[in-house]
Amino acid sequence: MKVGAEPSKVAILGALLLAAAYLVYTNLSSGPAEPGRPPARLAPRPAIEVTPSTEAVVQARPAVARAGTPKRSEQEFHPSFKHKGVIDPGTIDPSLRHDLLAKVESVELGPPGRNLFQFGAAPPAALPPGVRDPGKIKVQPKLQAAPVPVIPSGPPPPPPPPPITLKYYGYTAQRTDGHKQAFFTDGDCTVNAPPTAQCDIFVAAEGELIMKRYKVVRIGVSSVEVEDTQYNHMQPLPLAQEAPG
Repeated sequence: MKVGAEPSKVAILGALLLAAAYLVYTNLSSGPAEPGRPPARLAPRPAIEVTPSTEAVVQARPAVARAGTPKRSEQEFHPSFKHKGVIDPGTIDPSLRHDLLAKVESVELGPPGRNLFQFGAAPPAALPPGVRDPGKIKVQPKLQAAPVPVIPSGPPPPPPPPPITLKYYGYTAQRTDGHKQAFFTDGDCTVNAPPTAQCDIFVAAEGELIMKRYKVVRIGVSSVEVEDTQYNHMQPLPLAQEAPG
């Protein structure tokens, strides 16, 4: 076990104490500033007189590009400040130039033009002398002609043929030759028909005439095709839902 401090640490501690004592002594020996003594002022720097030769040297000095800043373009505008000399305020005449003011007041202003701060149409142009203003032109509405009725040329078309009034309500077919016959009615043949109602029942095969006018062309399961020979008109007849009474 070691007792006491090492010689090197003792030496460092003593050096620190001497430095602290020196700083305290210098601060106390300087003392406060003397009362009534003005602080020392720095002498002003002499003004640099700009001469043409100095300006040429400044303009001819190459620009040094700093690190990290972009290089300026050669077309960038660099204004040059030229000092023509120092103006003595005592040589300036403060009196007003009434002759210049009278010259400005004698200028006649032209007619007022268009106000740039108001939206709207431009004022009409001035007419030459001797020309009369025709005034506002009124636009009359365009009249539309009445449509001319189209008159068909030639004879009128024939009227449409009347519908076939027969009703198809079933058919029968023979087993031997497959010959079909259809059943038709004309008039009111329902169960609730009045006693005075007319009801006619017809049985016709394909190619036969009914009432000497209607020709059975084709017999199908759900419809038949009948031709009106008087008007040369073909009409399909669907199967009726009600049977004749």
